[in-house]
Amino acid sequence: MDLSYSHTNSQRILRQRNILAVAAAALAALTLLLFTVSLSRDREVVLQPVLRSPLTISSAGVSREYLEMITRDTVVLTLDRSPQNLDYWMNAVLDIASPRTQGKIKADLLKIVAEQRGSSIAQFFTIQKMEIDTKNLRSEVTGELHTIVGNKVISSENRTFRYDWEYSGLSLKLVGFGMVTAGPAKDQQGSPS
Repeated sequence: MDLSYSHTNSQRILRQRNILAVAAAALAALTLLLFTVSLSRDREVVLQPVLRSPLTISSAGVSREYLEMITRDTVVLTLDRSPQNLDYWMNAVLDIASPRTQGKIKADLLKIVAEQRGSSIAQFFTIQKMEIDTKNLRSEVTGELHTIVGNKVISSENRTFRYDWEYSGLSLKLVGFGMVTAGPAKDQQGSPS
């Protein structure tokens, strides 16, 4: 009787082990399948509607609408400054800069901060036209650059600024910006005037 009880008990344990092995193999196959599907699909994040329609970011590339919106906000951030907001201005620009270019951009921004600190010179930019190149991740913005000393506007000049970007994962980072002058060979990259 002990032998038949032992045999029955062994068979039950063997069946449980086989069912567990089949379940583990099925779960492993399912996990592998889901992992493969997740790697092959483009990732995207749907942002809350900020403009006229919801905005989507995808690992497949930068959409024209997203690059335009980021450029618009970056233009306001980089070209609107006064002596009262210089520290915030510099830190905010560095926050959106690519880690590989932060050193160069910071050096250029520190020159501007040193020139403008303690003065009564402020500037702001009004956008008139924007050209977006999603293939090369470049934006060019044309508009009026206004310079104010004290309470008086001393100049309003039509200027074009170029912004270069890099897109890694789902992150768009600034790699350089500057005023565009007469020809491509004379472009000033790094910091605004």
